[in-house]
Amino acid sequence: MDDLHRIDSSLRPILDARFAAREIGITRSRTIIRSSANAIRALHRGDLGNADRLLAEASAALVDVVTALADHPDILHAGFVADAAKECAEAHLTRAILTGAPLPMAAELGIDPVPYLHGLGETVGEARRHLLDLLRAGNLSEGERVLEAMDSIVDLLATLDYPDGMTAGLRRTTDVARSLVERSRSDLTSTVVQERLRRDIADRL
Repeated sequence: MDDLHRIDSSLRPILDARFAAREIGITRSRTIIRSSANAIRALHRGDLGNADRLLAEASAALVDVVTALADHPDILHAGFVADAAKECAEAHLTRAILTGAPLPMAAELGIDPVPYLHGLGETVGEARRHLLDLLRAGNLSEGERVLEAMDSIVDLLATLDYPDGMTAGLRRTTDVARSLVERSRSDLTSTVVQERLRRDIADRL
């Protein structure tokens, strides 16, 4: 029985610390996901000031998660942390694409390469949404810029030929992004052709 008491007294503090760190990680990860999603919505509304505030909030929460789990790498690399980091990366990358700014690097954001790349792939979907808004507004030149950015992202992701177990299924994310690019290319081409036809008719009148 004395042995069991020593086992309990030696292991319980370790597990208590691990549990407390995990709870912080889960709570702050929820903040990351919520702030990142709201930042993307603000970006699509053109509310850059609010988007930047939410991006800063998400990034600060990510620092909290990494700090809290620094001594618990098994939890730090768990699925819920990677999901939150991916959402944070997607929000920052979406801001860059929509505004034409340089894409932030993974190290700059403090995000592991795998969730960063998944966030980059999912940014294509947000770029498509923006592209459709541009087409409705008749801003074809900006639409062409966004499509080029989307195309470049897919080209990069397609060159990363690593096992799915290593990249958490990045190939599927790439395939989805590629299909979105092709649909966007078709939408942009149709709009350009229609605009040229409209101008030709207007010139003849």
